[in-house]
Amino acid sequence: MPEERLGILEQRRIEAAFAKGIYEEMKAELGEARAKAILSRAVVKLAKQTAAEMAKEAPGGEGTLEHFIALQPLWTKGDALSIETLRKDARHYDFNVTRCRYAEMYREMGLADLGAVLSCNRDGAFCEGYHPKLKLERSQTIMGGATHCDFRYTMEE
Repeated sequence: MPEERLGILEQRRIEAAFAKGIYEEMKAELGEARAKAILSRAVVKLAKQTAAEMAKEAPGGEGTLEHFIALQPLWTKGDALSIETLRKDARHYDFNVTRCRYAEMYREMGLADLGAVLSCNRDGAFCEGYHPKLKLERSQTIMGGATHCDFRYTMEE
């Protein structure tokens, strides 16, 4: 159950501290663009793997939108996100994030330029790993300077 697990915000803090050291070494050796691309590929791959494992925990062993929504407390634990739900039904889950402590944390850690790589780009990849019909549309993020993140999830027919 989500309540028993380490919250994602705390997990990201631990990962970011570790990733920062590795990223700095890669950047010195390979340059910023290549280091960021390698880190991004690794993060996306891990997000897909994590999502596939979480989907297996769903009733019937296959991810559903209902189970996906039930996992959300992992991401919001510790007041990590302030969310305004706009639509929640059998095929859609739409919400705006109006406060993101992930973005705040990365800024505090001196990782504002890597926040999107370490967190935001996981979201679409997570969908791919969770269920092939779960799609995310998002046009903006707080991490990218917007006033809110617009998450629009759809479970395709």
